[in-house]
Amino acid sequence: MTTANRSARRRSQTDLTPETFSHLLAWLDRDRDRAGQRYEQIRLRLIKIFVCRGCTQAEELADETINRVAGKIQQIAESYIGDPALYFWGVADKIHLEYTRRAASHFTALPTDLAERKEPPQDEAELGYRCLERCMERLSNQNRELILSYYGAVDSPQSKISGRKELSQRLGIGANALWIRAHRIREGLKKCVGLCLERRQTGHGEEME
Repeated sequence: MTTANRSARRRSQTDLTPETFSHLLAWLDRDRDRAGQRYEQIRLRLIKIFVCRGCTQAEELADETINRVAGKIQQIAESYIGDPALYFWGVADKIHLEYTRRAASHFTALPTDLAERKEPPQDEAELGYRCLERCMERLSNQNRELILSYYGAVDSPQSKISGRKELSQRLGIGANALWIRAHRIREGLKKCVGLCLERRQTGHGEEME
């Protein structure tokens, strides 16, 4: 099965119609198989982004981002200039803002100007993603595999449960211990990215302690 076909089967379980998904792939690359590979890369990176930002529904938010972009394909495909991935990152920022607003509303009132805040420029967003990639590279192979498997691509809540159970068995630890380990890795990534951004924005270079 080609990458494009695997991607199409996964998307068939979401809100996207086959026609809309085909338009999305065509926008990513004229070659359908390369487009499928590009789609998988973008989805995985979206998951990494939401994981690093502390979102507990990283996979769902990644799919929501893709659905949001796909819904605008006919309006943007002809006029958009540049790497399509950058458009996904901008939409992901908006999705994350909506997510934090929903989460915060359960505990306290939101600042009145929150909805009026502008999205960060694409170059700032890209800087954050580069820091995330850099921090992921600093993880041990085992921890990188664990965090990506724990929050990785799944097709349904049941698949997520089964996948984490299988990961727990493979590592020889219980479900709670697995959650704790994944949580610690995620928190470490958040701190690493924060330090990376601080150093770059203050002009102290890329090195991180």
